[in-house]
Amino acid sequence: MLTKLRQHLNTRIGFFWLLVILFWAKTLFAYLAEFSLGVSDILQVFLMLVNPIAITVFLFSLAFYIRKTGYYYYILLLIDALDTVLLYANVIYYREFTDFMTVSTITGYSKVNQGLTGSSLALTNWYDFIYWADILIMLALFIFHRIKHDDRPIPKRTAFAFTSVAIAGFGLNLTLAESNRPQLLTRTFDRNYIVKYLGLDAFTVYDGIKDEQTNHQRASAKKSELDTVKEFTESHYAAPNAKMYGIAKGKNVIVIHLESFQQFLIDKRINGKEVTPFLNKLYHSNSTYAFKNFFHQVGQGKTSDAENMLETSTYGLSTGSLFSQLGSDNTFQAAPAILNQRAKYSSAVFHGNVASFWNRNNTYKNMGYQYFFDASYFDTTGDKSTGYGLKDKLLFKNSVEYLERLQQPFYVKYITVTNHFPFTMDKEDTDFKTTDTSDSAINGYFQTAHYLDQSVHEFYNYLKKTGLLKNSMIVLYGDHYGLSNSENETLAPILGKSASDWTSYDNAQLQRVPFMVNIPGTTGGKIESTYGGEIDVLPTILHLLGISSKRYIQFGTDLFSKDHDQTVAFRNRDFVTPKYTVLNDKIYSNETGEQIDATEEVQKQVDADQKKVNKELSLSDSLNNKNLLRFYTPKGFKKVDAAKYNYADGLEKEIELQNKLKNGSTSLYSKYGNKSTESLYRTDAPEDSHKKTDSTRIKITNPDDNDTSATSSSSSK
Repeated sequence: MLTKLRQHLNTRIGFFWLLVILFWAKTLFAYLAEFSLGVSDILQVFLMLVNPIAITVFLFSLAFYIRKTGYYYYILLLIDALDTVLLYANVIYYREFTDFMTVSTITGYSKVNQGLTGSSLALTNWYDFIYWADILIMLALFIFHRIKHDDRPIPKRTAFAFTSVAIAGFGLNLTLAESNRPQLLTRTFDRNYIVKYLGLDAFTVYDGIKDEQTNHQRASAKKSELDTVKEFTESHYAAPNAKMYGIAKGKNVIVIHLESFQQFLIDKRINGKEVTPFLNKLYHSNSTYAFKNFFHQVGQGKTSDAENMLETSTYGLSTGSLFSQLGSDNTFQAAPAILNQRAKYSSAVFHGNVASFWNRNNTYKNMGYQYFFDASYFDTTGDKSTGYGLKDKLLFKNSVEYLERLQQPFYVKYITVTNHFPFTMDKEDTDFKTTDTSDSAINGYFQTAHYLDQSVHEFYNYLKKTGLLKNSMIVLYGDHYGLSNSENETLAPILGKSASDWTSYDNAQLQRVPFMVNIPGTTGGKIESTYGGEIDVLPTILHLLGISSKRYIQFGTDLFSKDHDQTVAFRNRDFVTPKYTVLNDKIYSNETGEQIDATEEVQKQVDADQKKVNKELSLSDSLNNKNLLRFYTPKGFKKVDAAKYNYADGLEKEIELQNKLKNGSTSLYSKYGNKSTESLYRTDAPEDSHKKTDSTRIKITNPDDNDTSATSSSSSK
């Protein structure tokens, strides 16, 4: 028996089937151990089990057309290895994002990966050798001559038969899938559906075709296509609340981007201690307008999607990151440009990661940001950084020399990073006693959130000491979830819920993130129950500053307006309203949290809301994918010229402008009699040092050399 098996393995077809079976087995392992595909009936289980076979046979059968013996085996192993790379990359990606890699994600990966170091390693598991064991074993068998080359080439007719049968098998697979889920490839479903029914390779090909279609649409876009978008946003516009309009007029705007910060952290106690005591205080302050039903709406672009919505009030893309894929050449009507052109605001971003992370160094220019103080402006060596950049306490503290030189009023954004997966901290950075669950990410999450809270508190103390606090409106918001759905059942008891009763509805409710507008000096603040999301931030901020948003194409509406649209769209086309949560066509009551059988009246309302959500997301996608804003210039708006911006030598440029303005300079530095305020900043960060040396700074290549990517003289974070 073993002799016959060995003899069969020593034939080309026998070796072929061995690799097919091994690849099928590890794909099923990934399906069952890594991915949550949501199979719900016998046919779906069957399709999940067999869907890798047809495409694997098709891909591997391409080696049959190679007649030379050595080439055949090497090509077959190469196809196996490349498909394994795709499989394993999706495993790692899914562990972090609970989603599959799209072609947009893959092609934009280099722009994202430059900002990643420790995260990918933290996402690996001890059993990951399973994904590579078959290839290594095959190589070892060849080296030790346990498998011999078969010099007999496969007849072309046989090769064609294998390929044809594989195509027919995929056709049958697709037919059964369509019978279970009609219009699977023509309607927009969750990516899980494509993988569940057709397999990971089929999804990648399908997504690639869609990506090419988008590129074609962009090239053939016409000005007339903007009319439908403009008509929708004009009819969707919500007039400002007269009592709130302009209450922060002329004030500085400081946006604090709370990385991976979910709403449940507010007022949460662990072991009797508040996780975020300072943010809790702000949340309940009578100078803060807080929203308890505010949801993140990001897709695969995660943080960059949140930024895009904040700055432009348009949605991120259905797949991939708008920043990475389109940010280099898209036309934007973004907050920095609007505020500069309407109210003479200067603008800057402070972020302790490399400039090219999420393609920010190019996207920010098209948005009209004047300064970008990235990792090249800070000492990020040693323990000062996490895998995603400079620690938050050091970011806030070390930004002062650049912040104090900005001309007022200014619009600035701080992108924090310490509260980012895998939520690890150096022991000297925290003494917060956290949970003791089986999930290290959950345990670490409360510690890093506590550290972020302390960082914001220190920054507020500085703002108060310098007088900036009373002259500013501070906007704090969470960009997206921190703990993924796969961790929510372990989290459930900490939130007072039962893991056994945890549902998709509970997952959706955990997509709430904080949104707070703190305006020191006001007394009308309160916690609002209004439903909204990140798409609504820009029109809300503009109206608070006394700047009408009506002339711009924006999909969000002012949260304070009586006409505000409280239907919150998620990127996968699910949505939430004050009464209902709709997930994958299932309707849940927000009052009970239970799935309901809708009455005719409720179903009619849900259908109308779904139609509006679909239209809104589709129009936003059309606007961005086709770059339709290039055809529209609002009254008084001048299109941003990205060539005018160069993020090198930011401090020198600030000083040059300050000297040019002389007594007309409005910077904090000038207001303090041309003296620095750095000494007023107090931090307990153990890594804090007043010494900086050029030798440890990350350098930015001059954009004039046609390369704006950041390179590092030390290890890049």
